Amino acid sequence: MDLKAKRTFRFIIYKIEEKQKRVMVEKLGEPAETYDDFAACLPADECRYVVFDFDFMTAENVPKSRIFFIAWSPDTARVRSKMIYASSKDRFKRELDGIQIELQATDPQCTIDRGSSEGDT
Repeated sequence: MDLKAKRTFRFIIYKIEEKQKRVMVEKLGEPAETYDDFAACLPADECRYVVFDFDFMTAENVPKSRIFFIAWSPDTARVRSKMIYASSKDRFKRELDGIQIELQATDPQCTIDRGSSEGDT
């Protein structure tokens, strides 16, 4: 809610703690942080859930914002981890409010198309 309503954070990275069997906040991105800052925070070989507040300009030069839910599952992650994140995703996402676009990401070099109002990658 802080990310959506108050715009307190640019992104929130969540991690599943397997031993505790719960999802925990791993990192809160400050409003001034960029997509590149966010991408640098993603682990190369572990899965995560992310909520990202993306600002962009439309073709008509109107400022807009979209809230993305990103399921980060790199190819190098353990199979068990990928299965846990995949099976928990829908339940976790239902707990979040205001998600507008959902993405599955495996490569940190993928970028959000800053010229698209739909936020395609």
